[in-house]
Amino acid sequence: MTEYVTVTSDAPLPRTGAIKLHGPEAFAGMHKAGQLAAATLDMLVPHMVPGVTTAEIDRLIYDFVKAGGGVPATLGYRGYTHSSCISINHVVCHGIPSDKALKSGDIVNVDVTLIVDGWHGDTSRMYLIGDVPLKAKRLVEVTYECLMLGIEQARPGNHMGDVAHAIQRHAESHRFGVVRDFCGHGVGRLFHDAPEVVHVGRPGTGPELRPGMIFTIEPMINIGRPDVKLLDDGWTAVTRDRSLSAQFEHSIGITETGCEIFTGSPAGFHKPPY
Repeated sequence: MTEYVTVTSDAPLPRTGAIKLHGPEAFAGMHKAGQLAAATLDMLVPHMVPGVTTAEIDRLIYDFVKAGGGVPATLGYRGYTHSSCISINHVVCHGIPSDKALKSGDIVNVDVTLIVDGWHGDTSRMYLIGDVPLKAKRLVEVTYECLMLGIEQARPGNHMGDVAHAIQRHAESHRFGVVRDFCGHGVGRLFHDAPEVVHVGRPGTGPELRPGMIFTIEPMINIGRPDVKLLDDGWTAVTRDRSLSAQFEHSIGITETGCEIFTGSPAGFHKPPY
């Protein structure tokens, strides 16, 4: 049985498995953090070109976040030493920034989480580098549509299964695979919290959505099969069949009438081309 707990103070409640229900102050904090995270991804647009290295992108992110009054949440998290995750082509998620240069035809996900006044802004977005093949562009477009269809189902009285089913149905209608190994999560003063937000499921199943819930939706969609494997670095997840993968992510909060997207682009850069 799903347990819910109302957050009544500024102190972060421990991770207990219960789903936290937040008030207006939390929503304001999440909006502030989410907007800096989204502005960070906006800032990258002119830099995402052939020849730039993922380490250079990561340095741009660090400098921008610090100048904006935030702290990269991933820096030092479980031993991770970078300010972002940058995943190219068949990398599903958690790609590690390096001296690898982007090339024309790449599709790239940049995932940032930052902390502002104790609140976590968590979002990711796809970028098209140079001349990208039509099939890859279509994967990116469908993945964005999956995210937004899932968000449409994020309203009081619905269930997590309604969100998941909308994503799965749309992806599989295009014969794409939905990754099962990774999911969205509760977020707020904690980086990762309850509930888990899976991206495959049946309508009417899973936790009921209630006002005050805050979580991410972040579908990872593959051109091929949904299976992934973890590389020896312990972070990087890739498609097992080496097919392309794409992801978009927003942090949202359930309101009395629907949901608020905390990480919408201030510049209107919602999906490529930007």
